[in-house]
Amino acid sequence: MNLSYLIHRLGAVLVVMAIVTVAVFAITNVLPGNAALMILGENATAENLAALERQLGLDRPLVVQYFDWVGGVIRGDFGMSLRLGLPVSQVVGSAFINSMWLAGIALAAVTIISIPLGAVAAIKRGTIYDTLIGLFSYVGTALPEFVTATLLLVLFASPANTIFPAGGFVDPTEDFLGFLDHAVLPVATLGLVLMAHISRQVRSEMSEVLSSDYVRAARLKGLSERRVIWRHTLPNSLAPAVAVISLDIGYLLGGIIVVEEIFAWPGLGRLLIYALQNRDLPVIQAITLVLAVVYALSNLISDLVIAKLDPRVRYA
Repeated sequence: MNLSYLIHRLGAVLVVMAIVTVAVFAITNVLPGNAALMILGENATAENLAALERQLGLDRPLVVQYFDWVGGVIRGDFGMSLRLGLPVSQVVGSAFINSMWLAGIALAAVTIISIPLGAVAAIKRGTIYDTLIGLFSYVGTALPEFVTATLLLVLFASPANTIFPAGGFVDPTEDFLGFLDHAVLPVATLGLVLMAHISRQVRSEMSEVLSSDYVRAARLKGLSERRVIWRHTLPNSLAPAVAVISLDIGYLLGGIIVVEEIFAWPGLGRLLIYALQNRDLPVIQAITLVLAVVYALSNLISDLVIAKLDPRVRYA
């Protein structure tokens, strides 16, 4: 890996994260409502509200509050939850682990299934296999998460046909099989759109590669079709797929918010909805920042993988 390319990409991530901190702090501070009023209730007196605002530091200039918050973030201190009375790092950290279990399994399943699906559709262009995979892709991209989740609940978690739990969470460190049982439906909901999107991208890119001159030359040399596919076609079709997967992580993070609420999964999405409803600013800021960091790092990793697959990228 070219060192200058790596330094360039890391620098870009740091600049993006600096911009994100400003945006997160500004947006959360223009939300309607007053944090002190949310805590004390509508019947609180003006004196009590003013005292609590001083205690929380909300009476200071926004610039001072911003740099104080960023300094705490750098030290790993996100402050205290205004509603739960617990350290934000503890509350968000626990929810983050639960969400990463869900997102990690969904992303792994999507990658394992969608790339072979797209490859088969490209190799079998014009056949029934291509038609069925294409139909699956169109249906998958057309259904939003709440519709997919509802259909899965009706089919697999209704009182008359309970195959998987309708919701809830089991700690994987205590009962991994029980965890997987509860994860099937939310993972399927998250993965359907991603699978459809990625398989279509792989199919499109691989179809183009199969029509390229160097693939025809490899066949004319007498190489077996298996070697042509595995040695020349598939590796050259993966770089765009990796880029799409990294972009879809943003969709995955957004979908988690809906899916976790539907399936009562105690992750970042459900915690974010609770924090927004209760105007818990430190929790909102921490979750938004964590999601931004995950997205930025996933794009960095994808850039490095693409540069490894295609040397022209890192030397451009």
